[in-house]
Amino acid sequence: MNMTKVAIVVLNRNGKNLTLDCLTSLEDLTFPKDVEIVKIVVDNGSTDGSVASIKEEFPGVVILQTSANLGFAEGNNVGFRYALEKGADFFVVLNNDTIADRDLVEALLETAREVETGIIAPKIYFAPGYEFHKDRYLKEQRGKVIWYAGGLVDWKNVIASHRGVDEVDSGQYDQVQETDFASGCCFLVPREIFEKIGFFDKRYFLYFEDNDFSQRAKKAGFKIFYAPKARLWHLNAGTAGGSGSSLQEYFITRNRLLFGLKFAPLRAKIALLRQSLFLFLKGNKWQRQGVFDFFLGRFGKGSYPL
Repeated sequence: MNMTKVAIVVLNRNGKNLTLDCLTSLEDLTFPKDVEIVKIVVDNGSTDGSVASIKEEFPGVVILQTSANLGFAEGNNVGFRYALEKGADFFVVLNNDTIADRDLVEALLETAREVETGIIAPKIYFAPGYEFHKDRYLKEQRGKVIWYAGGLVDWKNVIASHRGVDEVDSGQYDQVQETDFASGCCFLVPREIFEKIGFFDKRYFLYFEDNDFSQRAKKAGFKIFYAPKARLWHLNAGTAGGSGSSLQEYFITRNRLLFGLKFAPLRAKIALLRQSLFLFLKGNKWQRQGVFDFFLGRFGKGSYPL
C-alpha cells in the first residue's frame, strides 16, 4: 500500500497550555488507512517549560527547537523543511491556539483530491468566548460563529478580510470554492507547491506571510480552495496579545506596506505610500515605528521588543 504522508506543523512560543490543548485535539483525528500523520512542534525559543511538558504528554510528537524566536514565518519554515526532507506529501500549518475537529485532516485531503493541485483552507470558527462581539450571540450559537470562510483581498485599498466573519454558521458557506488567500491559522499545502515557490517569506516575521504565500502560489499557477467540511476552532489572537495589541499594530502596519508594494496595482501602491506618510505623522507609537522600519528595511522582528 502506498502511504500518503501528512506533516502537521504546530509552532509554539511560550504557549505551553495552548499547545497542549491543540495537540490533545489532534489525538482524535480520523484519517484513511493509507495516510500517515506526523505531528511536528517547532518550539520557537520558549522559556515556559513547553518542551518538557510536550515531551512528557506527547512522546510521539517530533519537537524541533530553535535557538531564538524566529517569528511565525521562519519558525514554521523550520518545520516545513524538516518534513520535506522526511518525504511528506502534504503539510498542514496549524496555529497552536486552535482546537481541531476530528475530521479536519481527512476533509482537507478529500478536497485536495477532488480539485486541481492547490492550497486547501478549512472553515474556522471562533472558539466559544473568543468572538469579537461576545454579547451578540446566544449560548447555543457559541462555537458556530465564523472566523474564516474564505479570504478576500480588496486590492484597491490593500485590505485583507475574512468572508463570513462574525456570522453564525447556518450553512451559508458550505460550498467548496476558490478563494483569494488561505489564513495561516490553518491550511494544507501539497509538496509540489513548496518545491516550486519555497516557504513563507521570513521578512514578515508575523502577519501577512500567509497572504504573501497565497499570492505567490497563484502567480505560479496554483489555486486556493476553501473546504467547508474541514473545521476547527480558533482562540482568536490567543498568542498575539489580543486584537489591537501593540504587536499587531507594529507588524500589520509594516507588513501591509511590504505586501502591498509587492502585489498591489500601481494606483493602490501610491495610495499606500500616502497612507504611510499619514501614519508616520499621526499614527500611534507602533504604527509610526512600523512605517519607519519598513523604509529602513528593518524586517524580521524589526524594532518590536520580543
